[in-house]
Amino acid sequence: MSKTQALGKIILKLHEGVDPEVVKEEFKEKFGSVTSREIIQMEQELVNAGMPIEEIQRLCDIHADIFNMSIEEIHALPDELEQEGHPVQVLKNENKALQLHLEDMFFDVLEYESKKTPMAQFALRNKINELFDLNKHYSRKEILFFPLLEKYGFDAPPKVMWAVDDEIRQDLKDFEKKVIDEDTENLSQVFEALRKRIEDMIFKEEMIMLPMISEVVTDEEWMDVAIDSEDIGYCLVVPEKKWTPRTKSFYDRVKDDLLVRDHKIHLPSGVLKLEELEGVLNALPIDITFIDKDDKFRYFNLAKDRIFVRSKAALGRIVQHCHPPKSVNMVEAILSDLKSGKKDEESFWIEMKGMLIHISYHAVRNEHGEYLGTLEVSHDIMPYKEIAGQKRLRDQEK
Repeated sequence: MSKTQALGKIILKLHEGVDPEVVKEEFKEKFGSVTSREIIQMEQELVNAGMPIEEIQRLCDIHADIFNMSIEEIHALPDELEQEGHPVQVLKNENKALQLHLEDMFFDVLEYESKKTPMAQFALRNKINELFDLNKHYSRKEILFFPLLEKYGFDAPPKVMWAVDDEIRQDLKDFEKKVIDEDTENLSQVFEALRKRIEDMIFKEEMIMLPMISEVVTDEEWMDVAIDSEDIGYCLVVPEKKWTPRTKSFYDRVKDDLLVRDHKIHLPSGVLKLEELEGVLNALPIDITFIDKDDKFRYFNLAKDRIFVRSKAALGRIVQHCHPPKSVNMVEAILSDLKSGKKDEESFWIEMKGMLIHISYHAVRNEHGEYLGTLEVSHDIMPYKEIAGQKRLRDQEK
């Protein structure tokens, strides 16, 4: 009997209802440690033997407890995978950020649970909004990493992990609802259960999935993952630079960079190079932000003196999660009017820090009138209120 078959027999005991602590002791006695490959192979063999994915999913958290701290790294991650911007390094950096975020969030949970003040609730809801970045982390894994596992013959682990991802998503939504409903009973215990599931998934990603993928995926495949990752977005932290395989020659890297910069975008009213278009958008004396038809934050310009700070880490996030909880209803109402065609624009203005800030929302539609998204435009109109008379071009030089 192979080691993976023996591991499978132990897991089957969980399926049969044997006390997990008894199973854990048997595992320690017989094996001591396992490799990531053996765990994946074991789950694959259980599926091949007819065990439903849902059953492996149900036992998945117990698997993590049994295998935790027992996986030996017989294959260290290649140095290339540790480079800044590499999809593997990006995933690991996000996991570190998630763990720090959960640690900070715990104090907000305790604060709200004990004091129950509106301010404490507001702080916790903001933390929850940021934690919804998990959706981007899990989506990149499911859309980009799982196909690679399946390509190399590992069908079962992605299905199991995806199902657990969805459960964690639901747990987070349930926790958010509990906070919104001002239900503070056992709040810290509910949060700790959510936190454990997220941290268990981090363990599975780094100790099982990544070591397995690192042995088979090519630089070209990783390059595709890196490019596609930008469309989905990042979780809490953004890569400081783009990754390019070191197998590429210096000449090829420079050539690719020049091709991107020289890429021309043909518009009905003219042709611009990519860097020219970027320069034009950033030179505008206004803040612009674009939200796509699915309410996802997709773009912001880098105007010289932006009024509202935007983070690249928020790209891909649902726009409702980018606003304070108290203003979400207003945002949804505006978007609903623009999507339905009831309105094409909406605007308001507020006084802040000596500025009179005009904020407007504009429906973006294609030539057939189909809704593509919403453009938010913000600028300080206070200087315009002081304008009187006239000023000809270059009058100040006379």
